[in-house]
Amino acid sequence: MMIHPGGLGDVLLAVPAMARLRTRFPQHRLVLCAEDQVARLLFACRIIDEWTSVQGRACADLFGGTDSATGQVQAWLQDCDLAIGWMGDLDGKVSETLKTVGVGQVIVRSPFSTAIRATHQCDRFLEVINEAPSDDEGDVLLAVTEPLLHLGRASLESAGLAIGQPLVVIHPGSGSAHKCVAPEILASIVVALQISGATPVILEGPADREPVEGLLQLCVSPPIVLKGLDVLTVAGVLAQARLFVGHDSGVTHMAGLMGVRTVALFGPTDPARWAPRGAHVTVVQGTPCLCQSWGDVSRCEKKPCLAMPQDHFVALCLAHLKHAAIRQRIPSGCLVTDYPVC
Repeated sequence: MMIHPGGLGDVLLAVPAMARLRTRFPQHRLVLCAEDQVARLLFACRIIDEWTSVQGRACADLFGGTDSATGQVQAWLQDCDLAIGWMGDLDGKVSETLKTVGVGQVIVRSPFSTAIRATHQCDRFLEVINEAPSDDEGDVLLAVTEPLLHLGRASLESAGLAIGQPLVVIHPGSGSAHKCVAPEILASIVVALQISGATPVILEGPADREPVEGLLQLCVSPPIVLKGLDVLTVAGVLAQARLFVGHDSGVTHMAGLMGVRTVALFGPTDPARWAPRGAHVTVVQGTPCLCQSWGDVSRCEKKPCLAMPQDHFVALCLAHLKHAAIRQRIPSGCLVTDYPVC
């Protein structure tokens, strides 16, 4: 069993470690205790075999140190050879509870621990489970299944978009406004994409209303906005895209893990630690951030780390789009998907 109480991006950064556990224990079932939407995504993509909600009563009992578990969680733990908690456990209650209910081996350690030596967050998850990084950690790990593709197609078609057109998904938001570039920068790529014949689509999550509105106000021909999608549908939409553009966010990590050609915009967060990996990912950043704390970031008004040359950014996105089109073309001139389907 793996326990991870973090948000979408944080859990997705642990996917390479989950894949490594699958290799280490090929005859075992991987069970994840996490937030509902990301757990459903990893189950749908066959990263895990079972899941339970981290907000559920059974997990609350584990965190509370009641030395008990109930229902299916109890059955899993009693038959569990290894339980991993990627979380803090200062008083040791979680470790003790897991051992008490019958888990063979228990590892509870936060990937944020100052004792961990690895730099990239993916490697820090690996270090927790005593695994070393490898050169293929940037491989495609989220194989999009047919049900997810169907969700994505249905969402695009209901918005009036034809399947197969050159689609570019742009996510203007992130977990913090301090990570987001000025709307003028994203507006420049929207215009360039429209001129090139591509179809930009804006993705709006629950906390993205302000950055999306700021972007749309600058667009002479506002692109279609997809809003209120669950994570499974977002994955299905991303699988139809030739290019994804976004900030340091969970959706950007999802695109990277799916193998979608990605331009990731970074500012105050360090891409050496937080950026998605892979040859299909390009990180764009202004001047490296010199703020010493998140408090300094929130007080910084100029934010030079988010000041990116628009011409360079536009040229980079168009080059990615062109390269994606070349890779998808077959001799007959038809287009085929560039993403794994199982």
